[in-house]
Amino acid sequence: MSDDPVPSAALGLGLAAVGRPAYITVGRDGDLGDPGDRTIDAMRARSHELLDAAWQLGIRYVDAARSYGHAEEFLGAWLRLHPDRATELTIGSKWGYAYVGDWRMDAAVHERKEHSVEMFRRQWPETLAALGRAPDYYLVHSVTPESPALADADLLEELRGLVDTGVRVGLSTSGPHQAVVIDEARTIDRSPFSVVQATWNLREGTVGPALARAHDDGWTVVVKEALANGELAEADPGGELAVAAAGLPLDAFALGAARAQPGVDIVLSGASTRAQLERGVASRSVRVDEETRRRLAVDPETYWRRRSARAWR
Repeated sequence: MSDDPVPSAALGLGLAAVGRPAYITVGRDGDLGDPGDRTIDAMRARSHELLDAAWQLGIRYVDAARSYGHAEEFLGAWLRLHPDRATELTIGSKWGYAYVGDWRMDAAVHERKEHSVEMFRRQWPETLAALGRAPDYYLVHSVTPESPALADADLLEELRGLVDTGVRVGLSTSGPHQAVVIDEARTIDRSPFSVVQATWNLREGTVGPALARAHDDGWTVVVKEALANGELAEADPGGELAVAAAGLPLDAFALGAARAQPGVDIVLSGASTRAQLERGVASRSVRVDEETRRRLAVDPETYWRRRSARAWR
């Protein structure tokens, strides 16, 4: 780890963990309490408390999605309570997944993926109604090489039309082949895309060079899951992660490593408590040497297989 000054990406607030009762982040019972208390009203209040804290701490980017339960509705209600703040915020949201968990912790399926033009036409008005305004960025949610989105001529034309209205169109990526997807999206003829949200963390950082290429092309680069869904927020004393953090809070260390990545504009905090958000804001850029990165990293296929197997808590 180096203490040399390095550029620091801005911190944003992602609402994935507080827009629905269940999610795959570890430690949710400690953060949110008894699952039986996670009513819609309680999670709305939690979201609004975090949005208030984020505003007070200087965060000006907020991320939501159609599949994050009621996250867009919670954010839209908060924006209506604070119309003076709305013009100073950049709002990103995503389409392509529908929330189907019916606010149940034990739902067999929590979200359903569909990257069709019909899904876009259905979900864009839903986003407008929930937020009460157009988002600044609207992303295809979790594009993988198997997704039809990048080859669907009708969908791409619809997305170009959205760009013409002033909304910046992008995509989020998941899986071990994020770089392939980003490079393909960059090279589409008359590509509508100019924003990418990708998973980068100290366990799985293989997308880094592709993000730098997108940034060099003028894209806005957003990093998600910098804490690997909570995995990087806890460690055995004396273990490799704890040693690498060198006394820093683990979440601040992991966020700081992401904030120091070349070409990254925004790193999302998935905080569900004010204390987590404050540590994120206080995090400083941390340059992690290549040897340490290799020790902390896992094989991408293994990482994504483990992520897919995580229980919704």
